[in-house]
Amino acid sequence: MKGEPAFLIELGFLLILLGLSGALALRIGLSTAPLFLLAGLVIAEGGPVEISAAGPFLDAAAAVGVVLLMLALGLEFSAEEFTASIRRHAPSGVVDFALNAPPGFIMGLALGMDLPACAALAGITWVSSSGIVAKVMGDLGRLGNRESPAVLSILVLEDVAMAAYLPVLGVALVGGGLLAGGVGAVAAVVAVIGVIVLAQRGERLAERLINHEDDEQVLLRVLGLTLLVAGVAEMAGVSSAVGAFLVGLAIPAGAATRARRVMAPLRDLFAAVFFLAFASQTTLSSIPGVLPQALLLAVVTALTKVVTGWYAAGRQGAAAKGRMRAGTVLIARGEFSVVIAGLAVSAGFADVGPLATTYVLLMAVSGPIITRFADTLARPWVPAPVRG
Repeated sequence: MKGEPAFLIELGFLLILLGLSGALALRIGLSTAPLFLLAGLVIAEGGPVEISAAGPFLDAAAAVGVVLLMLALGLEFSAEEFTASIRRHAPSGVVDFALNAPPGFIMGLALGMDLPACAALAGITWVSSSGIVAKVMGDLGRLGNRESPAVLSILVLEDVAMAAYLPVLGVALVGGGLLAGGVGAVAAVVAVIGVIVLAQRGERLAERLINHEDDEQVLLRVLGLTLLVAGVAEMAGVSSAVGAFLVGLAIPAGAATRARRVMAPLRDLFAAVFFLAFASQTTLSSIPGVLPQALLLAVVTALTKVVTGWYAAGRQGAAAKGRMRAGTVLIARGEFSVVIAGLAVSAGFADVGPLATTYVLLMAVSGPIITRFADTLARPWVPAPVRG
């Protein structure tokens, strides 16, 4: 095939780059996510290495990476457990929006942006990265922790809210009427509810589809079903990440244990490519001009996410360390923020792009590093032992 040698060479280079980054992360005791993101800057626009032949593969593999990360999260819980958690954490979702959307909106006003651009910045600072949070929780062995249902509830509530937010924002950015955006939002929310109901009622069917004595068959069936549902969810106006998460919820506990085992290597590979591809979309020359504003926004919204997670984990009954872990792991922003920024730029609000890109990169790299030291940060809030 024409161009095949260049593709193979570039892909081999990228995998070696990821391997070296992951080895360094393990040596210094960090999650691999921030190192993979920094590796992506090597091939970003203005970086030292230019990738062309492997570009389409990176885009496709990155989409699969997010899907597999969210599938892995869903496999950790049953549909009943998660539905109960969502009900419990509806107030946490309100707190999440109230604390994290206003800073972006206010920054837009302070910079003299139009109201639609301010609304886009509000969404960028509001939503955490499902992909990065899932990877970090897995790397640090926190999926079974007391605070984990609170974190996952926040992520899914945000993704569901995006189903309503994105249609309305898209209409506002192009100067359309609120009625069109409202109809799109209602349709998307109805689709979300439909997918959740199907996931809850589909356990028996999922078990019949997935169970087999051969690991290869389990791998192919789980992967095929997940990608199919994720694609249908995306077409219905719902995040593909939500679709993949619900597939994981629908798989019964016994089959889920086996699915986790056979899917783990594939998940790790595509997740690594997701982080690399995500960071590679940065234009390095645009960073210096907006760095002060992005840093200010990063500091403020890191604190507001910590408060959000602290509150949500408290409703879950977690102690101070669990609350701090929940808050710090939510700091990372990622794929949805990039989508929102892309909508704004494509609608003619070009000033959103550099600020959003720099801000998201700061949060995506710093979030996993900060949460690595969450237990240390929580020490001042841990009651001293009673002596006597």
